[in-house]
Amino acid sequence: MRSLVTIQRVKKISAIADSDFLETVHVMGWQCVTKKGEFHEGDLGVYFEVDSFIPVEPRYEFLRKSSYRENADNGTGFRIRTAKMRGQLSQGLILPISSFPEFEGLNEGDDVTEKLRVKKWYIPETSTAGGVIIGERPSGIPTSDEIRIQSALELLEKLTGRPYYITTKMDGTSGTVYHMNGQVGCCSRNKEIKDDPGALYWMPVYKHDLKEKLAGFGKNISLIGEICGPGIQKNKLRLPNIEWYVFDIVDLDTGRCIPYDEICEICGTLKINAVPLEERGESFAYSLETLLEKAKGKYPGSGLDKEGIVVRDINRPKSVSFKVLNNEFLLKEE
Repeated sequence: MRSLVTIQRVKKISAIADSDFLETVHVMGWQCVTKKGEFHEGDLGVYFEVDSFIPVEPRYEFLRKSSYRENADNGTGFRIRTAKMRGQLSQGLILPISSFPEFEGLNEGDDVTEKLRVKKWYIPETSTAGGVIIGERPSGIPTSDEIRIQSALELLEKLTGRPYYITTKMDGTSGTVYHMNGQVGCCSRNKEIKDDPGALYWMPVYKHDLKEKLAGFGKNISLIGEICGPGIQKNKLRLPNIEWYVFDIVDLDTGRCIPYDEICEICGTLKINAVPLEERGESFAYSLETLLEKAKGKYPGSGLDKEGIVVRDINRPKSVSFKVLNNEFLLKEE
């Protein structure tokens, strides 16, 4: 499970102009607007990342007016979102550790997601028939869930000086096609989907004749990409048809994550799309602030805010890999 709630130390506190009651607290690579005087630099707090879905309990009732949600996909609770308060971004929620007496003795960095019964909020991704679920994602078929750079600032130092590439984060739903021992299968983010030409998650196979192509390819591989287009996430790319953009390929026999140039070569052979490349270089040297600026921008063809970017080591993609989301996109997201 993703670490959504952790014990974190306040790095610094910034005043908000023209506000007598609010200030900005900086934690990890994030900032949160809080009541003035609630924290001091060096204090420990319980930090809830954006997309945390907090269960209904009395100590969270102050969130009801702004954050209460109820639907079939997520149940009932309080959704933590990016917001703007007094002109300042507030990215998550930090509460004094004194509000959680059960955490006495815990240390900075400790993960308390499960202890607090916090789940990840999932936006319903598609209004199209995704397909019939026939089971969990098969063992050994990888999934992808990029970490946000603000939660792993050490990755900036790890990538510094190494060859890198930056791709556009496409706004859709994750879809996997795999070829294993002569059989082709498809998965949503977490489930295996029944073979059906009308199912959204089988679209890449039937549109690109992948049963025949992968049989001739002669390898056990998994291809993970973003399915985008009409009926998916409001189709922010304004595509006329469903498209699939591959961002990961894994050799299932060895577990090897294929490097970027080889991904492009395989996609070219199979005549499928790779995710759009924005930049590549021989020596990574960007700061968090620069990357947040790079994450801004519009999707070509639609003029709508793009979701952000993904940054990786070009030769060993999984050794360093993270996403940088566009704050303007997050503020507009429903």
